[in-house]
Amino acid sequence: MTSKRVVRVAVVGTGALGQHHARIYAERPSAELVGVYDVDSARCREIAAAHGTQALASLDAVIDQAEAVSVVVPTDKHRAVAGALIEAGLHVLIEKPIAATTAEARELVGLARQHNVIVQVGHVERFNPVLSYLESVARNPRFIEAHRLAAYPPPRDGLLPRGTEVSVVLDLMIHDIEVILHLVQSPVKAIHAVGAPVLSRSEDIANVRLSFENGCVANITASRISPERMRKIRVFLEDAYISLDYQAQAGELYRKANGGFEREAVPIEKGEPLANQLDAFIGCVARRDQPLVSGEHAAKALSLANDILERLSEGAS
Repeated sequence: MTSKRVVRVAVVGTGALGQHHARIYAERPSAELVGVYDVDSARCREIAAAHGTQALASLDAVIDQAEAVSVVVPTDKHRAVAGALIEAGLHVLIEKPIAATTAEARELVGLARQHNVIVQVGHVERFNPVLSYLESVARNPRFIEAHRLAAYPPPRDGLLPRGTEVSVVLDLMIHDIEVILHLVQSPVKAIHAVGAPVLSRSEDIANVRLSFENGCVANITASRISPERMRKIRVFLEDAYISLDYQAQAGELYRKANGGFEREAVPIEKGEPLANQLDAFIGCVARRDQPLVSGEHAAKALSLANDILERLSEGAS
């Protein structure tokens, strides 16, 4: 049931993704967008004007005005920005990954417990209607294959291209890592990883094979130097396999029957995953519920991602 309480929200970071956080909050009757803040004051004023709110002058102003905040800043700034908001008693939605390092993630989780605030992390695919369907049918997966491909981000004046301050493992693959951990529900037994930088200082393309203690194997590919965009996952079960497209929000299910496979329709009601994610965050704050993707969940995904980065560095040495 949707809460009638209106939550006072702000957005810190008004870049390519932060602008959409502001747009969605401004559209929601369950939220009051009290302001946006960005170190780029001109951009901040532009987004504030577009969504009928105020451009806040500092993080302290955000703390004074809001009770809940979307933190949509570069990953290497998550610990400082989200940490300051949590210590001030605000609930936060931190864009993925939760932090740049596992130690920083643990610090944020610890701060949230200490100050009794909600931390949700922006693993947006968990709010994609495709995943809702997948969760209903993909019990005890045996093999998973995921592909996440994107073009290299455009240049930015005085800044690195968006997301390239970290490896593609933390920029893109982290989405699939979190989803696969959620589906498999088993400890990782072995990691095999290869990758290479192309246009960045860290990996722009990577392939990872994860073996789990329950026997499941996952093969994950991520690239931010692809001419095509792709976000797909295939899950193989004992008696079926499912092929789903996050981007198109469509897919196919094949079940073993009569010595072959029979195709079944995949009923997916399309929606905007980011809007679903922000609605869930507003609801969690209003009702004091635990989020679907908590800080603890996100920290586990980040820990595995950093283990993958260690394997990649070992291979490069």
